[in-house]
Amino acid sequence: MRFVRLCASAALAICLPLSAWSASPGNDGSIRSEIRRDLDDARREIRTDLARARADLETENLDVGNSLRFGGDDRSTKTSDTPLPKAEITPQGDFLVENRAFAIDAAQRRQLLAYRGMVLDVARAGIDIGEVTALAAMDSVDRGVFSLLVGAMTGRLERRIERSVRDTVGPGVALICDRLPALRDAQQQLAADLPEFRPYARLEADDSASCRREVQREFAIR
Repeated sequence: MRFVRLCASAALAICLPLSAWSASPGNDGSIRSEIRRDLDDARREIRTDLARARADLETENLDVGNSLRFGGDDRSTKTSDTPLPKAEITPQGDFLVENRAFAIDAAQRRQLLAYRGMVLDVARAGIDIGEVTALAAMDSVDRGVFSLLVGAMTGRLERRIERSVRDTVGPGVALICDRLPALRDAQQQLAADLPEFRPYARLEADDSASCRREVQREFAIR
C-alpha cells in the first residue's frame, strides 16, 4: 500500500516548483501563460509515459514474487517475508524461476495465463488511478494559478490538491482491495495444481480487509 502514499506525495510534488513563478507579480499575464504551457506539457508527458507503461504490461514478464504485497497492519514475521528466487509468468504462459522454465501442461498454462491476466487488470487499474490523480492535481494547480502568482504556494491551494487527490485515489484503491479475494482464490488453485508456484501464493484471507483499512487511514479527513 506504499503506492497510496506515493500518489499523494507525487501529486503535491508536481506543484512545488511552480511556486517560483510567483516572484514577478508585475508580469502576471505572461507568467500565467507560461505556467499553463508547462502544465500542458506535463499532462502530455504523463499520458505518454503511462501509455508506455500499459503497453509494457502486455509484453514483459510478470514478476510474481514482487506483485500484490498488501496489508499495513502490524503483523508478526511470516514465511511470506522470506526472500524467494525470482519467479515470472511470461506473456506466453511459461512459469520461470531464476529464468528456468518449468515443464507445464496445457491446463497449467491456461491457469498461469488467467492468473497473469487478473494481476495485470489490477496493475492497469493502478496505472489508471495514477494518471487520474496526477491530472487532477494539475487541474487544481491550473485553477489556482492566480493564487500562485500573488501568494506562492498557499495553504489553501495545498489543501485543495490534497482533497482532490484523496477524493480521486481513495475510491479507486478501495475497488482494487475488493479484487483481492478472487486473486487469492486464483493463487491457491494455481498453487494446488502447480507445486512450483506454491511459495509465491502469498495473499492471505484478511488482505482485502487490511487493504481497505489502510485506504481508510490514509485518506481520512485531516
